[in-house]
Amino acid sequence: MARYTGAVCKLCRREGQKLFLKGERCYTGKCALDRRSYAPGQHGQARMKKASEYGKQLRTKQVAKRYYGVLEGQFYHYFELAEKMPGAAGENLLTLLESRLDNVVYRMGLASSRAEARQLVGHKHFSVNGRTVNIPSFLVKPGMVIALREKSRSLEKMKAIIEANSARPVPAWLDMDKTNYTAKVVALAKREDIDLPIEETLIVELYSK
Repeated sequence: MARYTGAVCKLCRREGQKLFLKGERCYTGKCALDRRSYAPGQHGQARMKKASEYGKQLRTKQVAKRYYGVLEGQFYHYFELAEKMPGAAGENLLTLLESRLDNVVYRMGLASSRAEARQLVGHKHFSVNGRTVNIPSFLVKPGMVIALREKSRSLEKMKAIIEANSARPVPAWLDMDKTNYTAKVVALAKREDIDLPIEETLIVELYSK
């Protein structure tokens, strides 16, 4: 299955919640969900049936995939890794997703959305421990230092992105140096560090069937 390339605002409307896929626009009155809070399509405003337990599990998985911009195969691979890690599989899954380089760049405030972060990483704007990494799915580990490359700092596009996201808080598991556009991973993200409304236990139940 190819990556979704349609109007991302439809995804928010389908899930009935903001997925923050369009960066700054999601915080303004232009947000499609604020203007049309029903599902897209001809029958979007029709009364929805009460979701079954399986339906809730499936929707939760879809929401998580869309938050992080991950395809089904990748997502299930993360779940398999999470099951092998000590602790709760659901929390481990979210920790792995948070550890993706594109997500870290977004959390650093150096991208307006995870999709934009994925593109910036792919265009070689970031380094990890001094080496350029252009793989958005690269998993960071404690002790690693992520940095905006020197030659990218003078780009007008990057300056605009940094200014637009300067007020966004950086999570505690990242030690951010905003002057030098670097962040050290001081720990892996814990569940309490992740501000997304995802019931990860439903995902575990879905994959455990």
